Amino acid sequence: MSGAGDAPEFDAAALDAFLKDRLDGTSGPMAVSRIAGGQSNPTFFVTYPGRRLVLRKQPPGELLPSAHAVDREYRVISALAGMGVPVPPAALFCADRAVVGTPFYVMERVDGRVFHDCTLPGVAPDQRGAMYREMAKVLAALHNVDFAAIGLADYGKPGNYFARQIARWTRQWELSRTREDADLDRLAAWLAANVPEDETTSIVHGDFRIGNLMFHPTEPRVVALLDWELSTLGHPLADLAHSAMAWVSLPEEYGGIRGLDLPSLGIPDLETYVAAYSASARHGAKMTNFHMAFALFRWSVIFEGIAARAKAGNAASQDAAQTGLLSAAFARRAAELIWP
Repeated sequence: MSGAGDAPEFDAAALDAFLKDRLDGTSGPMAVSRIAGGQSNPTFFVTYPGRRLVLRKQPPGELLPSAHAVDREYRVISALAGMGVPVPPAALFCADRAVVGTPFYVMERVDGRVFHDCTLPGVAPDQRGAMYREMAKVLAALHNVDFAAIGLADYGKPGNYFARQIARWTRQWELSRTREDADLDRLAAWLAANVPEDETTSIVHGDFRIGNLMFHPTEPRVVALLDWELSTLGHPLADLAHSAMAWVSLPEEYGGIRGLDLPSLGIPDLETYVAAYSASARHGAKMTNFHMAFALFRWSVIFEGIAARAKAGNAASQDAAQTGLLSAAFARRAAELIWP
């Protein structure tokens, strides 16, 4: 019932029986294959002769109470159906651990292209520009959704988003620091003292970037926004600044596009990308160096955490120590925005 070499860690027969009892189009043999990649929530193709599905589940083992909340992922993509945001159609959620060992949900499989390289290799330059404009429009469409009207008023804490986030990531820096970094210390204090008064609140994706978009197989159109694990209610400009990280990081710094010949690639510059977003977004808030510095600060602390795990010998990735070096680079770049 599964592809060779990628057998799931659960009883496929139990899943097959469960789905056959609840979903149309699931007659005949079921094939299960794990989707490769770095998803923290294990993800599988579940295929029948008459229906193609994707299953996302919690990983096995003990988890932090709020981690790997697949129920939240299912809730947000279900609520966004028909709201002008391309999401995979949700099929069902199951909280019963007896089926595959953890809670899981199933959605329809969407066909398309996913690019983990921001230069969009193999795509014509004019198509690259259209795809980045589409990326900006999709983000604006998400932020334009009236979250209360679709039943997500309690999906997060409205307001005070940046203050809470800065406090969280400052604590994380203090807990995971493996070295001294005057830039990070100075940034933490500056960001906390310079939070904008604007309290715009929207659904935020939490990890909006080119690698989490699925484009149509041939057209420069997004057919699905993927990986909703970090979604919540927050400030839309946190999402926008996060998506802008590619423009301020070098290719060797987590695959950025800074320093590349963007015109020849057909990729818009950051100002053009932000303008495309602002032209579609209804909230009217403008991204500033504060938002970019916050995004860089957050990434710097994340990279420091990777370095701390590498130093402790329990990092998940073999290149964790090298990745951890990016912490200082991102902190320096944020500092340059605030204190040129």
